[in-house]
Amino acid sequence: VLRHEEFEEGCKATCNGPYDGKWSKTMVGFGPEDDHFVVELTYNYGIGEYRLGNDFRGITLVSSQAVSNAKKMGWPLKEVTSGVFETEAPGGYKFYLEDKEQLKPDPVWKVTLGVSNLQKSVSFWSGLLGMKIYEKDEEKQRALLGYADNQCKVELEAVGGAVDHGTAFGRVAFSCAKEELPGIEALMKKENQRILTPLVSLDTPGKATVQVVILADPDGHEICFVGDEAFRELSKVDPNGDKLLDDAMAADKSDKWFADHNRKKVSA
Repeated sequence: VLRHEEFEEGCKATCNGPYDGKWSKTMVGFGPEDDHFVVELTYNYGIGEYRLGNDFRGITLVSSQAVSNAKKMGWPLKEVTSGVFETEAPGGYKFYLEDKEQLKPDPVWKVTLGVSNLQKSVSFWSGLLGMKIYEKDEEKQRALLGYADNQCKVELEAVGGAVDHGTAFGRVAFSCAKEELPGIEALMKKENQRILTPLVSLDTPGKATVQVVILADPDGHEICFVGDEAFRELSKVDPNGDKLLDDAMAADKSDKWFADHNRKKVSA
């Protein structure tokens, strides 16, 4: 756990999805957000489940330790190719664990997103967003892209039809120099691309205010560019993160409240 934050109302940039109530976010990863891929887990109080779509295809880790941990815990694993195991996090999110010595410094190798038209998506992510194409497999309809050799990659995978974001869709975020944000926004306007959130400042209680621009690719995948300078301040590892999360979970009596009132949490 790198940090944990609580919010009393929905984010004006829909960081917690299209929900208006109280929510929290917890950043988890193998190291600081500054130089590691991290996952942002958002929790909307009162919502019990989400319908998954085919947009998020999974996260791939290169870590024999993760495979060993899963086996020790009795977590279901399915070997999909030699040395690669598929598993599911609670809620149905897919993870792929490669049984190899852990990648350094970050074992998260790639995040796979579903697309409806591989060439169109590659043109957007590479041609407009400036990502390097590391691999492209026309037969398997996949492409691997990234901004740097030592960073987590984005894999685009054709799903053979329309992309469905369900009700639990998230976004991919990248930090960049703050002065680049207006140019990114201007380029998207010039190219008639979707801008979901024009350049805006987002507040976090007691922490730095960051500037972001949020875009959508041809299939509606949300892509957030955040000003690096303030983000470095916001994203510092909080030594109290674990305790804040534990306290929030202990204080969240929603399961008991819904059971006592013979009601179910809302399905989004």
